[in-house]
Amino acid sequence: MAFAAGGGGHMSRTISGAGLMACRPWQVADATPVEAARAHAIRFLARREHSRLELRRKLGSRGHDAGVVEKVLVELARAGLQSDARFAEGYVRSAIGRGQGPVKIRATLRARGINAEGANDALDTNADWPRLARAALAKRFGAQPPTDRAAWARQARFLAGRGYPADIVSRAIGDVDDVHAA
Repeated sequence: MAFAAGGGGHMSRTISGAGLMACRPWQVADATPVEAARAHAIRFLARREHSRLELRRKLGSRGHDAGVVEKVLVELARAGLQSDARFAEGYVRSAIGRGQGPVKIRATLRARGINAEGANDALDTNADWPRLARAALAKRFGAQPPTDRAAWARQARFLAGRGYPADIVSRAIGDVDDVHAA
């Protein structure tokens, strides 16, 4: 069997000798359920890292049997193709780049199946959270500090919504008592 570029940018298999195209590996009539699930999983992983839970959900939604999915997930992890730790580290880098704080990042990792220890390990990036919070504020509100309590509250809500805890919020924008009452 040889691989050739198929329509739509997908890789297709040409069956040697016959010149017939089988569009996708999981559509080949003689593909086993494990081969079909593995092909789906590898396509997902080729696009981006996925947590084990994400892959389990996606493969299940494609109609793959739960037992087959578990077998494929074990094989992929053993081969180093799927790693929750690698997913978590990549997600943390990406979320920090989007201006998200540690509370929101940790919650998202937990929702994607990363345990508390794995989330803490991934968040142990020596990130300067107050500096990152100030950068998010500057991008949204400009470099000027809040001039009154209403502006302070607006900025504090913004950072809280981004997932920054109260201690980092106060270090980033100062104490509310330091703002002039308006």
